[in-house]
Order: sequence, then C-alpha cells, then structure tokens
Amino acid sequence: MNEETTAEATTRRSFRLHNMAVPARPLEPALYLVATPIGNLGDITLRALETLAGADVLACEDTRVTRVLLDRYGIQNRPFSYHEHNADEAGPRLLQALEAGRSVALVSDAGTPLVSDPGYRLAQQAITAGYRVIPIPGASAPLAALVGSGLPNDAFLFAGFLPVKDKARRDRLGEFAAAPATLIFFESPHRIGATLLAAADVLGATRPASVCRELTKTYEEFRRGTLEELAAHYQQVENVKGEIVLVVGPPEPVETDEADVEAVLADLSKTMPTAKAATEAARLTGLPRKLLYQRLLELKGADGR
Repeated sequence: MNEETTAEATTRRSFRLHNMAVPARPLEPALYLVATPIGNLGDITLRALETLAGADVLACEDTRVTRVLLDRYGIQNRPFSYHEHNADEAGPRLLQALEAGRSVALVSDAGTPLVSDPGYRLAQQAITAGYRVIPIPGASAPLAALVGSGLPNDAFLFAGFLPVKDKARRDRLGEFAAAPATLIFFESPHRIGATLLAAADVLGATRPASVCRELTKTYEEFRRGTLEELAAHYQQVENVKGEIVLVVGPPEPVETDEADVEAVLADLSKTMPTAKAATEAARLTGLPRKLLYQRLLELKGADGR
C-alpha cells in the first residue's frame, strides 16, 4: 500500500472535533448498535463517533438524516440504507458482511437502535447466526423523558407507540392500568390530545403525568400535571408540533380486602364482558388484571354461568 492510499484510508476512517481530525481505530468484526442524538447533535459520544468513522459498513434508516450527523463531525463513511421496507433485501447483505469478517454499524434516525425501530430484526438474526452484537450506548428519548418528568424512576415500563384506534388504545392502556411502575409511551403530536383523554379515563384522571416534547431541541418542553389537566390543555391547543414522549406516574397503592374485590367484580360483570370487567377492576383496585380475570372466572363458575 503506497503512502497516498494510506493517507486516504486514514482520512476516511477519522472524525473531526473542533477542526482537528481524530483517527478511528480498527473495529473487530461485529454488529455495532450505535445510539445517535435525538435532537441536539452535540449529544454524541466519542465512542459512537469512532465507531461510525471506523466501521466497514454503516447502515441507517434514512441516509439523508444520518448524513447530517456525519457531515457535522467530518465522517466520510458512506451510509447504507436499512429500514422496514427494504429489510428483506438489505438484511442478508449486512449479514454477508459480518460473515466476511467485516464490522457493521447500525444507527436509527435518532436515539438508540432497536427501540421502536426495525433494527431488532437484524440484531436477532445476527445473534442467531453467532455474530457478536455490541451496543454503543448514548441518547435515549424514553430515558431523557423519564428523568426530566419528575416522576418516580425506580421502576418504569416503556410501551412504545399506542394503537391508533380509540378502542384498541384504551384496551392497551387497560393492560397497564395496575402496573406498579411509571409508564412511558411515544406519541404523535396530532394524537396526543385523544391519547390523554383515553389515559385519563382508563388510568385515572388524577394520575400525574408529563408530556415531554422536542427533547434536547431548541423548543424542548416538559408540561406536567394530572392526566385530566393535560387532556384539558391539549384539547385547547391546535397544531401541536414536535416529537412527544408521554410519561405517566404509577398508580397509588390501594388496600382492598377480598370481600370488596369480589363485590367490585360482581358489579362490573353485570354490564361488561369478563375481560373488560377484569381490566376495569384492575384500574379500580390496583390489583393485577390477570389475578382479577382468574378470580372472575372462578366466581362465574361458582354461580353456574
């Protein structure tokens, strides 16, 4: 290899910090899952930059989005498109690169790969095939929202996007009603009002919550209050903009004796199907839905129904 080729390779496998080129060390063959900024491009780790610059293959959701990040840090690596619409074609090509002993870096448009994006499928295939999968941690919208919300963070449940249709959305919320943890959801700006109304009805109007919008960006906002208060606010706001994370605090613990639980189940079962009655009872009592559903079946069996 001549001197010119070596220089070219060094330039390609480098990143820039404050106008200074930093060479990237060679990477061992593996699939690297690289977290990228969720808004502010300064929220990138040195390890992530070195991985993006040094990877033999760089796969991303949208090459235009990733190119903005690469240009900011002077990374010349050429991104390769991998997303849900081309996964059947692009996935095998990436696995072939791993088989050939090459390093493959995977990024999403923003945040940590595999969190509500198609990268899960590729990682699963790589693990099944015996290739090493290495996470490069960094920015995460759910965690940023959680710590900024002011809500309990000792136990939390990330549930991604809720269903679009109202009934399915309410049924899904019902599954989490009694979970003893802070709930975290992604939501689109044009559905946040409807989602807050549903959450107030299903989870309880007085549950504390926070609507976290445009995290790490110029117009970052944390709007805190009860679900009822937040629902009322967003019914009055037109053209909500930006990416949103909804964080809902855990239910207050409720002490309910067995006789009271059976009375609640008996009353609800008069007007609701078994599954819906169990969901509503979970919301009212704070007890696990699965336990209540089983108890309801036992009560119906004892009554001969």
